[in-house]
Amino acid sequence: MMKVMVGIADDQQLFLKSLVTLVNTFGQFTVVLDAQNGNDLLDKLERTKQEPSIILLDVNMPGMDGIHAARQISQRYPAIKLVALSMRDDDTTIINMFKAGCCAYLVKDIHPDELEKALGEVYSKGFYNADAVNINFRRLLAHGDKSNETRFTDREMMFLKLACTDMTYKQIASEMNLAERTIDGYRESLFEKLNVQSRVGMAMEAIRRKLVEI
Repeated sequence: MMKVMVGIADDQQLFLKSLVTLVNTFGQFTVVLDAQNGNDLLDKLERTKQEPSIILLDVNMPGMDGIHAARQISQRYPAIKLVALSMRDDDTTIINMFKAGCCAYLVKDIHPDELEKALGEVYSKGFYNADAVNINFRRLLAHGDKSNETRFTDREMMFLKLACTDMTYKQIASEMNLAERTIDGYRESLFEKLNVQSRVGMAMEAIRRKLVEI
């Protein structure tokens, strides 16, 4: 079976080499390119004869960071699936990486088994939402999966679109001329309707269902 080719960019040499070694132990994948920053990555992509199908991309790198590199790669190599990899898991950073073209976001302390699963789903489905692991399965079993029947109000859709930007919840409340408590209600309602437990999961699910375009 032909292996899926992977590229990795990270400015921490020890982490980079360790990650290359780890991914090469996954039966389905092989690393064909590694780089220390965005500029190095783009240079190597231009010269390589083995274009990777997936690139693991560190967010914080000197020179050209992950956000700018993701934008460049998305424009030049639209077939490559980008996976953001970082120590940070704040909403703004994650959403900005999605807007730049990434289809998954993983933290660096991810378990190797989950990393392999994530790479497999990115390759086969085009996205990976770790938040899906936290779905309330008891509620789904009780009520069935209503994903195809879900209805959203106009105000929920407005909130959802704003939540997929880098605005804070306080800023969203101001934009919608609503109290923050009301915004909290929209958030909890959408968490339940989309079967997620975080803002990032909500944004990813909205993008996956094409409720929001970024």
